[in-house]
Amino acid sequence: MRHQDKIITGGFGILLAGALAVTAVPMDAQASASLGSSAQIGISADLDAAEDPAVVESAVSQVVLDAFRLDDYSNLGIVTVSEGKVNIRDSASTDGKIVGKIGNEAGCDVLGEEGEWLQIRSGEVEGYIKAEYVLTGSEALDKASSLLKTVADVTTDGLKVRTEPSTESEVLDVVGSGQSFDVLEELDEWVKIDLDGEEGYLYKDYVEVGAKLDEALTISEVLYGAGVSDVRVAISEFAKQYIGNPYVWGGTSLTKGADCSGFVLSVFRNYGISLPHSSRAQANCGTTISTSELQPGDLVFYGNRSGINHVALYVGGGQVVHASNPRTGITISNVYYRTPVKAVRVIQD
Repeated sequence: MRHQDKIITGGFGILLAGALAVTAVPMDAQASASLGSSAQIGISADLDAAEDPAVVESAVSQVVLDAFRLDDYSNLGIVTVSEGKVNIRDSASTDGKIVGKIGNEAGCDVLGEEGEWLQIRSGEVEGYIKAEYVLTGSEALDKASSLLKTVADVTTDGLKVRTEPSTESEVLDVVGSGQSFDVLEELDEWVKIDLDGEEGYLYKDYVEVGAKLDEALTISEVLYGAGVSDVRVAISEFAKQYIGNPYVWGGTSLTKGADCSGFVLSVFRNYGISLPHSSRAQANCGTTISTSELQPGDLVFYGNRSGINHVALYVGGGQVVHASNPRTGITISNVYYRTPVKAVRVIQD
């Protein structure tokens, strides 16, 4: 969803303006006929006059999915769970093998229904989840409109993040293909992004900008390498349970909010390891290692022209968990979502 699009939500009807006019979205003849004049001027109050609610819902769903550029969804579902993550299984049974995990307010495509279970696909994960955890139909569409975030997906390696929208400005960092960043503003040739709480600019030719919902994690994204000690597994698993919690500058609460170093400090404090509340100070703790030596529980540091300004906890599988920024909160990312400047081992095992 581009930042200039206007979205108005209200009950079943999602009223769309500007780029979201129904005339820009193809729909089948039956749906178009049911919408009547709405098909010419946009979705409006005369939805109430449509004879077949199921046809109307299908038409509205297609309009919204196309307008939001949600190409991965044909039948949108939104997960709703009070805490933690829900297991996705390979069969419609609690005996089924767990193939992924999905968190609150993440999006999925509903592929089918088997009793009290829904077959879904989210990201790279396909499997079954209890229907009680998923909003569908008009409820999912209304919920999605408040959850969508505009992101820039990097399409090339070695892309420079600039301090200003100019190739003459200073370089904040270098990011790689496949990394994704929240968009703060779209300009003609540049996008302003949130780089762990710091504003930066990416050249538009090397990114794809669109709307995204959070998605499921595959089991491979939460597994650990062979030979990892129990304490490393425990620390990493402990840290991951707080994904989705808020970012608060200066905070150290894993539930109410923490900043990057406060998050790391609090995770390690739970295991009797004391660390200072500063990413730069934490970088001077323990033993410096190379990124090729990373094991779950090690710390990864990132920086800008002024030095180290961010810390993350490596949890295995090429992933880090970190308190990123107020918009994203505590999240999981590829270890190379930015260019690491240092790695430190504080667990001596």
